[in-house]
Amino acid sequence: MPNNTVLIELHYLPSIAYMALLSQMDIVDLDVKAHYEKQSFRNRTRLLGANGVETLIVPVLGGNKKQAFDQIKIDHQQKWKQVHLRSIQSAYGKAPFFEFYFPYFSAIYEKDYVYLADFNLDLLTICLKLLKLPVKLRLKESFEKTVGSDVLDSRNLIHPKKNHESLDFFEAPTYHQLFGKSFEPNLSIIDLLFCEGPRSEDYLRLATKIESNK
Repeated sequence: MPNNTVLIELHYLPSIAYMALLSQMDIVDLDVKAHYEKQSFRNRTRLLGANGVETLIVPVLGGNKKQAFDQIKIDHQQKWKQVHLRSIQSAYGKAPFFEFYFPYFSAIYEKDYVYLADFNLDLLTICLKLLKLPVKLRLKESFEKTVGSDVLDSRNLIHPKKNHESLDFFEAPTYHQLFGKSFEPNLSIIDLLFCEGPRSEDYLRLATKIESNK
């Protein structure tokens, strides 16, 4: 793939498939100018707790209007941060690498972000850092309906309504999870990080079916 460049939207605590795709790229163009889409991974993520898979949703203001994603504001009237942090701690507090990684994330939650895009971007940046993925992030300055053949357009490819098995670039090898009798694939990347720690990077390599030029 020339230049190993992908165009994709910003997700909240991205899924393992999302990070597996980015792990094979040199450049990630983030589409923050497209209209915000409700019920997408832009403001939700999936964890595995004692009661099964739990979806965490960041409340937003004006999500019903045709606004560019980078103009969507977080609704801080709702006490969502405490709920999310409590859910993460409940789900992964006993995970092998929780104590090492959690402070990186909790530090971001302590900030009062106005825009969802800024919050998501900082979370993505810390995920890339912890996974030691040398990916260059670029924010798009305008919306592009189509892109050149040298860019992999993956917008809306990873979506809550789509099963991970529909992704031709991703497969989900099992790893040890704290809860459940059967393996739950393609949760938030924090599920992998807290459970597998430094082995997460190797897992992403195994889970990706893209031949890159790296």
